[in-house]
Amino acid sequence: MALSAGKAIAPLQQATLFPLFDKALYASEGSEKDQISLRNPAFTENKSLPVHRWVPWIAGFSAGFISDCLACFIPSRFNGKTPLVLDPFAGVGTTLVEAVSQGFDAVGCEINPYAALACRVKLNASRLDSGEVLRHCEAYLQHARKPSSGGPNRIPKGFRSRIEFFSPKVQRQVSRYFQFFSAIEQAEIADVFRLAFGAVMVSFSNYTYEPSLGTRPGAGKPLIEDADVPTVIAAKLRQIAADIQAFRSSFLESEAEPGCGTIHVRNFMDSEGQIGRESVDLMVTSPPYLNNYHYIRNTRPQLFWLSFVDSSQDLKEIEDANLGKYWQTVRDKDPIELQFNHSELTAVLDRLRQIRIEKKAYGGPGWANYVATYFNDSHRFLSTLHRLLRPGSFGVIVVGNSIIQGQEIKVADFLAEIAVAQGFRQAQVECVRSKRVGNSITTSAIRKGKRSKAVLSESIVILKK
Repeated sequence: MALSAGKAIAPLQQATLFPLFDKALYASEGSEKDQISLRNPAFTENKSLPVHRWVPWIAGFSAGFISDCLACFIPSRFNGKTPLVLDPFAGVGTTLVEAVSQGFDAVGCEINPYAALACRVKLNASRLDSGEVLRHCEAYLQHARKPSSGGPNRIPKGFRSRIEFFSPKVQRQVSRYFQFFSAIEQAEIADVFRLAFGAVMVSFSNYTYEPSLGTRPGAGKPLIEDADVPTVIAAKLRQIAADIQAFRSSFLESEAEPGCGTIHVRNFMDSEGQIGRESVDLMVTSPPYLNNYHYIRNTRPQLFWLSFVDSSQDLKEIEDANLGKYWQTVRDKDPIELQFNHSELTAVLDRLRQIRIEKKAYGGPGWANYVATYFNDSHRFLSTLHRLLRPGSFGVIVVGNSIIQGQEIKVADFLAEIAVAQGFRQAQVECVRSKRVGNSITTSAIRKGKRSKAVLSESIVILKK
């Protein structure tokens, strides 16, 4: 079922077919397809794809899904102008890289500076020299094999962890790596070395992703007393070099030119000075999920070790820029109300505020503030997007539902309804994954409230301006 502007906003009914969409509403000009087909958006595919595989990422979607969106929603005739593709929550750059590799221009916003580093290095793939990466990699290995001079161990200012992040033997190897790449004069090559470390550092630490970051003992795994850090990092650098060579060769063989990609390290809702009004031809994104409240904290080690932050206050400033903020940052505030009219969402908030009232900020009232903040920010996101999209263009959003205090929050349906109220001509929701893994908001006895029969799912919201 699709919503259209001018009609009364009612709860959406899930369409029964996926991945098929009504061409009359959503096919791009010149399309010969009766229906639009999109591949599974799950990120798993990217783990084996050149360039996309450089950085493991919990959140995100597949390059194949982006490729289908580009084919389906960008008109085939653009009168010589290169279309502009936008990702407001760029993550590690799947949308941007795929768009640029197909000759489109791309622009993204990302508040996490480590993820933005990944975007920048990936977008430079067509300009990087794989030979230089390999030459510096071999020089690093020689440096690592030399007898240690006993220099100081590098421990980031302000970094704290519940247990020792690196064991002493691993710590010494890490310090030698930083000593080496800090002397690299070419900024683009130094960034490759920074990214390679960020991509593999947890693998030889005493922490692990399960999928959220936690201690190895907490996950039933032994501490890592020692590891061959140079070999692990060199393997990642060689992978990056091989992908750079393949990426450049693909353009030489086809005589095509990659598009131009730009990443802004900032909140998308404050980006209109960097992105022109009605300049975007397609938006594809996956915003932070309502239950993904550890988005920044999952990369806390990378942010400190790569010197993006020096203190918990620095980290908090990034968290405060996150869409939806964090439960910990809004739970103690006075009741936060919606900044727009939506009767069903208001009813959800009212129900939440009546659950476990005795726990105050740790019960329903605190979680209601979190939900209200998320949708207030979502309202701003959709308003900003409407101003930046060209008339007739599309926005594609991949997002999951959430279960908070036993209450299911149908995020995709609400986003579609808010979008139509903001002036989008149509909005359609398709459920693409009926079951997915969540986190402690769902499973924790403290947070889930009464047992809910709802399950976590994932949907695609397609908007047309």
